[in-house]
Parts: sequence; structure tokens; C-alpha cells
Amino acid sequence: MKIFLRTQLWLWLAVLGTSLAVAKPDPTPSPLGGYWKGLFRVPSGTWDLALTVVPLTNGELYATLDVPSQQISRMPVKVESKGDNVTLRIPEAGSRFVGKLSADRKRLTGTWYQPGVKTEIVLENRTSKLTAANFKPKVPYREEEVVVPNKVSKVRLTGTLTMPAGKGPFPAVVLVSDSGPQERDATVDNYKMFGILADYLTRRGIAVLRYDDRGVGKSTGSYQNATTADLVSDAQAAMGFVRAHYKVDKTKVGMIGHGEGANVALLAAAQKNAPDYIISLAGYGLPGHEILKRQQVEILRMIGANPNQVEGALKFHDRMLTVIRETPNNELARAKVAAMLRISNADIDFTMVQARAAQLTSPWYRYFIDFDPKNKLAEVKCPVLVLNGTADLLVSANQNVPALQKGLKPAGKRKVAVHKIAGTNHWFQSDPDQWPIVDGRQQATFAPKALTLIHDWVARHSYLAAPAAAQSASKTTAQGKGADKEKAGTTPASAAR
Repeated sequence: MKIFLRTQLWLWLAVLGTSLAVAKPDPTPSPLGGYWKGLFRVPSGTWDLALTVVPLTNGELYATLDVPSQQISRMPVKVESKGDNVTLRIPEAGSRFVGKLSADRKRLTGTWYQPGVKTEIVLENRTSKLTAANFKPKVPYREEEVVVPNKVSKVRLTGTLTMPAGKGPFPAVVLVSDSGPQERDATVDNYKMFGILADYLTRRGIAVLRYDDRGVGKSTGSYQNATTADLVSDAQAAMGFVRAHYKVDKTKVGMIGHGEGANVALLAAAQKNAPDYIISLAGYGLPGHEILKRQQVEILRMIGANPNQVEGALKFHDRMLTVIRETPNNELARAKVAAMLRISNADIDFTMVQARAAQLTSPWYRYFIDFDPKNKLAEVKCPVLVLNGTADLLVSANQNVPALQKGLKPAGKRKVAVHKIAGTNHWFQSDPDQWPIVDGRQQATFAPKALTLIHDWVARHSYLAAPAAAQSASKTTAQGKGADKEKAGTTPASAAR
């Protein structure tokens, strides 16, 4: 039996990580913040559990659960704490953990409950352990914390600007994160996707700005009340900040977006003062409601739901969307959604029902379910590189890449290159068999082929000399006549093999 199997799974797991703890604002850092790992014992052996807890600026806690062996990623977790007593609730799994925080704040010891299972678990905080995986040696470039003002939304975004050594001016990129409130490194289970990407590019002569999302870290504002359009204004503010830097070539500033961040970047490229080029990492090509539905089907399949359960969940999903669309009054919409959730599953915690109903009627969700990328793709004028992994279970390459390619059909001087990277997941991690072993454990890494393609694209559109490795990779991924067409300004889809 797979962990977290439940006959009535909430469709809203597709939101992937928007659940917030109901905690009172506290001026002191929460001792629960960080990355917690433990082992879940089953008859066939053990599974690694990873809990990510991120304190938000409003005092709440953003938490998700990962179970890699079961392909569970960013499952929403509700965190409740009183003194040293901690309760973790995972409604979608019908599970909870009840335990105590140790005096040194490094361990959570308690009991895991789920239907038919009760087992003792110890979760250890891995955040503060100094290992080769997180040891930070001196870097050959300048790194500084900066504050980016967004005058349109009246928020201040705090981030990290990495600048190559030398006088410049340098080309630059702005990194835009995926959905859900994320800090500047876009960290998932100690894998710092944006931190790795920024280091790689800056070492090769490219300035990089990455920033905390609204309401995360030192950034002001509220992520929960922001729509995708609001996030576009944040990305534009970040790009304007970089272009104004005296060491940056303002004519060679691009955006690299991940997941929803890729669509944010493409929307920014369809407006005035657009980026000079775009790199889409796991971007959506399908409408928002289709993305949520397909993610839901995939998640239900992974946790072992039968065809009848999948069909029932999708019908419930459609009814929920109809209610949300037809009820513009948020208070009334929340009441209707909450009632539907309680009817569908009488065991759901009342507090979580209220929180989930608020999320499903939030400005972001309302915007996203009717967001269709193809409506704006034709207005993008700058060069675009589209990268998607064939092992991405959240944004299927086979379903989304053709839609992006069709909408971005090369026109005029615009260049479009498309690559499907074999064996790469949503976070551009390569096959785990290829990960290096650090401190006796395998550590996730950014797929080298993807890094090479990203740098090659930035270099090509910033007139930098691409390294031999990048040039070689470019030749390898271009197929036949496609290589000649790319020189002429149009590039067909090519699959990195």
C-alpha cells in the first residue's frame, strides 16, 4: 500500500504548496524554520521524509512535505505549535504527526498517525549542520544583498545580486521563481536551484539577481493576495533595478523563469521595456485550469487512486471551478467552497477547511484558473529559449512544449529554441543515479546539460564567447536542418538526448 492513499483526495493538492500554518505573528525567528528529515518505517523497509518549514514575514509558517521514494513533492502541511509541543497535519493524506521539540531545537520526536498506521518518528533539523553540501567557500565574484522597490505595488523585494569580478559592463539576468511563496534560492529539500544557477552564471561573466517573493524573507507585501499579474510587476521592478546598475549592460538583460515564473517572464516580455531575452524553465503552455487538472490526475495516479476515484475527483474539480467562477463575492464563494469540502470529506479539520477555501478563492487562484498563456505569446518579441524535462510530473513536456512552441512561432527577428532534456524533473535535477555522494548521501544537482544550454543562450544573446562545451552541446541538440535554421533566426524543437 502506498503512503498517503486516501479514497477522497482533495483536488486542491494541485495548488502544490500554498498551505499556511495558523500561527500568531512572532518577532523572534521560529525554531521550526528549516529542513527536517526522518525515516518512516514500513514493512518493506524505510522511506525518507523531508519537511520544509519557511517562516513568513507575517509570523505564519509555510510548510511542505516530500517523500521522494513515493514521488510525493511539496504536499501542504499545517504546523501547530505551543511551547515545545508540535503537531503537523497533512489533510490530503489523512495523516498527522504529534511530537515534542528537543531542548537544543534540533529534533522533533513523536508519533505519526495515518489510517491503519501508527509509528514513532524522529525528525532532525539539517539546516544548521555544516557539511560539504552547504559549506560556502569564498567565491570569485561580488555578492551583495539589495532592496528592489516596486513602486507600482508599493512593496520592497530583498534579494541577492551577484556581480562578476572586473569593471564590466556585464550582461545580466533576473531569476523568477515558481508558484508558492519562495525565498531567493528557490530551495527544495536543501537543493538550492536558483543559488546553483546564479553561481554557475556569475562565474562565467553574467550578473544575476534573485529575490525573495513578496512576504518571504525580508521582502514586504503579501504573496497570498498577489495575482500572476502582480508578480509580473515584481519581475519588471527587478529587471529595472538591474538595468540601472552601473556595472550592467542595460541592453543585455534577460529573465530566467521557472514554472509559473517562466510565464511571468513571458508576460513581462509582452509588455513595454521587455527583457532582451527569455529562458523558460518548465513553463506552462496550457491554460491554468488544464494545468491543475493534469497535475491532479498525475498525483492521484502516483498515490494509487483507482479510475473511479480519479473520475470522481475530476468531476468534483469541475464543480468547484464553476462555483468559484460564478461567485465573484469572495465571502460567499468561500462559504460555498467550504461546504463542498466538508460534504466531500466529513473527516476534514474545520480550521483547514476554512484555510483551504480561502486559498481556492484567493486572487491568485481566480486569476490562474482562467490564465491562458497563448493569449500573450504572440506579443513576445524577444528571443526565447524553452527548456522542459522529460521526467517532469508537474508540467508535462509532451503536453506543454508544443503549446509554447506554437504560440511562440518565430516571427521577424525573434529566435525560438526548444529543448526537452531527457531524465530531468521539474526542478531540473538529473537522474538520481548521476548525483554526487556527499557525506555518504547523494546530493541533488542541477542537470549539467541544462546549465550548459542556459549559459550558451545567454552568451549568444549577450555577445559573450560561449565555452567550447556549450558550443558542443548546442551542436549536439540541434537536429539536422535545425542547426542551419537557427543561424537564420528560427529554431525548430530539438530534444536533448
